[in-house]
Amino acid sequence: MCDWTPLTNYSCIFVVLDLSGVKISQTFVNGKIILAMVAFINKWLFAAVLPLFLSSGPGLHPLHMTVTQIDHNATDKTLEISCKIFTDDFENILEKTYKTNIDLINPSDRAAVQKLIVDYVQKRLALKVDGKAAQLNCIGFERDHEATFSYFQVDNISAVKSVDINCSLLYDLFDDETNIIHITIGGKRKSTKLNYPQKEAIESFSN
Repeated sequence: MCDWTPLTNYSCIFVVLDLSGVKISQTFVNGKIILAMVAFINKWLFAAVLPLFLSSGPGLHPLHMTVTQIDHNATDKTLEISCKIFTDDFENILEKTYKTNIDLINPSDRAAVQKLIVDYVQKRLALKVDGKAAQLNCIGFERDHEATFSYFQVDNISAVKSVDINCSLLYDLFDDETNIIHITIGGKRKSTKLNYPQKEAIESFSN
């Protein structure tokens, strides 16, 4: 007998009954154990291979991608924005643009580094809310594993019907860059993918 439930929580029992009905043997296979083993192997392989890519420098990175998340906070009347960029890529483009050494992991002068991050992002990520230009105010930045998040906020946004996006993050570093933007307004989420050299997209939330 085999009872299949969702993959993350299934068990399967194979029963073998001889013709005399005397002997019964069972093999119990727990899906969670199998999944745990697979996850462990995948995690080990990922941890072993990823540093090779991240240390390879520009042009050899396996993925050239940024992810920008835009959420409307109706209570605070703000847009909350986060930009996720691979740390090595971000350091490379900041050093190239501003001709200075950048350490996003252990910055010697965090305020100075944040100033460069703000300048870079604000020149390459522009938003219009219902046709009006939005001012991105920096909240801060932090490193999370292999990526660096920079956080911004747009104030005095009580409602959103449409968002115009102009995004060219890291286009000045890679010509195969992909910028993904997720926007959540009133519980409705829409996503846009911009492949170099595409910069512009419009998402409507009026319906």
